[in-house]
Amino acid sequence: MDWQECCRKRITKDVQVDEAMITALQKASKNKLESSQQLPLNLTTAASKLSLAYESLRELLEALALQRGYKIYNHECYTAFLKEIVQESYWGDEFDELRKARNAVNYYGKDISPEEAKELLSKIKTLRTKIKSLFKSY
Repeated sequence: MDWQECCRKRITKDVQVDEAMITALQKASKNKLESSQQLPLNLTTAASKLSLAYESLRELLEALALQRGYKIYNHECYTAFLKEIVQESYWGDEFDELRKARNAVNYYGKDISPEEAKELLSKIKTLRTKIKSLFKSY
């Protein structure tokens, strides 16, 4: 789905920048990441750590979109946002890969090994760092 389709289907909309909401989302994102990091990584916690870390990334993206005047109502459109609005196509591809992995675990019961979770958590951490850098430069 591209940005135009997201707009046409009203999955995204233009909104007023809300600094308080941006700050709240950044804090919630940080809290979820820290919660994920407090769990040891093993067979029992791998899926939970992935879900928390992914949600941390998504909330950070929500804050960035809001800073740029957009409200996005589905995760696929965050991919389009990264590719077409932020102009970081590779980041969009990375996010989409993470979204699919998280969906497989959350919605389709896919088991995830600690090794696979470790790799995905590393990708989430790297992408979060890149996204966070945009708040300073925008």
